[in-house]
Amino acid sequence: MSFTYQYARPALTVDCVVFGFDEGELKVMLIQRDLPPFEGKWALPGGFVRVDETLDDAARRELEEETGISKVFLEQLYTVGDLGRDPRERVVSVAYYALVKLSDYRIRPTTDARNAAWFGVSDVPKLAFDHDKILALALQRLQGKVRYQPIGFELLPPKFTLSQLQHLYETVLEQKFDKRNFRKKILSMGLLIELDEIEQDVAHRAARLYRFDERKYQQLKKRGFNFEL
Repeated sequence: MSFTYQYARPALTVDCVVFGFDEGELKVMLIQRDLPPFEGKWALPGGFVRVDETLDDAARRELEEETGISKVFLEQLYTVGDLGRDPRERVVSVAYYALVKLSDYRIRPTTDARNAAWFGVSDVPKLAFDHDKILALALQRLQGKVRYQPIGFELLPPKFTLSQLQHLYETVLEQKFDKRNFRKKILSMGLLIELDEIEQDVAHRAARLYRFDERKYQQLKKRGFNFEL
């Protein structure tokens, strides 16, 4: 049995806000469009959803196709569907945000991207479509969620110092923490494994390295533990 739909169907896309942390700065990954509309303009990686894939699959595929990034923390953010947001046709986009360890990836533009590069969130150029709005929403979500879920560790290398961890939170949340109180709070959670290793090749006094205990966190979470900074 066949059906005839009386309503026009808008196109569906996904857009990804990819955050990284490097040299004390929160960064976002952008692509330079190689095709119209907005040819040559910087934008978020993304593209049209295929009829045979889920939204999550589409977001991961587009991210890998346009930047070479794969297997990262990825979460659905928001749906944008303002009229006229895309000059080609009626387009609704499901936005995602991703968190990556910069040291794990060497981004490479492919498909319809002319270039791909990291920008400090405070130095982002005017973006194509309504991607400025999407980026602002993603930053707001990250700032809110990093306080009550340990997603900040997704931005750090596997081994990190307490100073690096504090600086990450200060950068993302745009506020300063008392060093002693921050360390006392984070260590009291029991989520860090102290390693028998110290920093290498640093000009200052080498600090102890730690690792986030994901298994411990999942165990505590089942018992009602709340991560909160």
